[in-house]
Amino acid sequence: MITSVIVLVLILLAILVVLRGIRIIPQQRVAIVERLGKYHATLHPGVNLVVPFIDRVVRVLDLRTQQVVVPPQMVITKDNVQIQIDTVFFYTIVDPKMATYNIANVVQGIQNITAANIRQVVGKMELDETLAGREKISLALRTALDEVTESWGVRIDRVEIVDIQPPKEIQEAMEKQMKAEREKRANILQAEGERQAAILLAEGEKQSLILRAEGERESRIRQAEGLRQAQQLEAEGRAQAIRMVAEAERARIEMLKAAGLDPNVLTYQSLEALQGIANGQATTLFVPTEALAVLGALGAMKLGIDRVGGGHRHAPDAGTGLHPGGAGRGTQDGHPEGMQA
Repeated sequence: MITSVIVLVLILLAILVVLRGIRIIPQQRVAIVERLGKYHATLHPGVNLVVPFIDRVVRVLDLRTQQVVVPPQMVITKDNVQIQIDTVFFYTIVDPKMATYNIANVVQGIQNITAANIRQVVGKMELDETLAGREKISLALRTALDEVTESWGVRIDRVEIVDIQPPKEIQEAMEKQMKAEREKRANILQAEGERQAAILLAEGEKQSLILRAEGERESRIRQAEGLRQAQQLEAEGRAQAIRMVAEAERARIEMLKAAGLDPNVLTYQSLEALQGIANGQATTLFVPTEALAVLGALGAMKLGIDRVGGGHRHAPDAGTGLHPGGAGRGTQDGHPEGMQA
């Protein structure tokens, strides 16, 4: 009976020893193992074996990116304005052994260094530059932290300036300034819009005047062209009528010649035809000097006939419009001798 109890106790002790020698490490975590108080190994994710009662896991570290919020810091700018800055940073452990033995508390160490460097960086900047230079402050803090945390086995991934709060009176002044700036921009935009509208309106009126002038010019050109064509057609019609009358008279004289009439009679007929032509809008008819002798003979014959008929009239013949004895001889504008119609 005693032997059985001893065996059972030994079995339980063996199971306990085996269980203490097995260490299961989760994903993205590592464990620092010390043997007899001295660093021995780093256990990685999965199942790991250690020597019970000799090896001891002193710390389990998370290798994921960690977020740390730095308490609000009251700092003074270069122009002596006290502001409050809220900062957050992200870090990752890259060397578990150094993060365990080179720094007691990584988070607290980073917070202290961040607070000190914020005062140093912002103290060199004025308020306006601080409010507009968050990226500059973040870059300066990250550079300062990298120099220190490298020996801690920690990598600073990002530093963010969450908020910058100036004093209340500064905030009120800034709000008034921003309001005035917005009103100024609105006035500028309104003035620019009115200017553009005026320019467009003037441009439209200019184009309208140009188009109207072009239309009037085109209308006048077409009216003048129509008048010119009408006058040309009228002149051509008159010339055609004169040619037709002259052609008809020429044909009639040719027919009379063919009938064997006296040349003097033909000349007289020609002059009558010319007088008919001249009875239009013309006032003067010019004839060749060779026809003047015939005209004189015809005038004397007509005068004798009139006297035999009992009249002593000296008026010109109403049918021919010719003066007796070839009256009307003379020159006009350097042309050959002619007679009035």
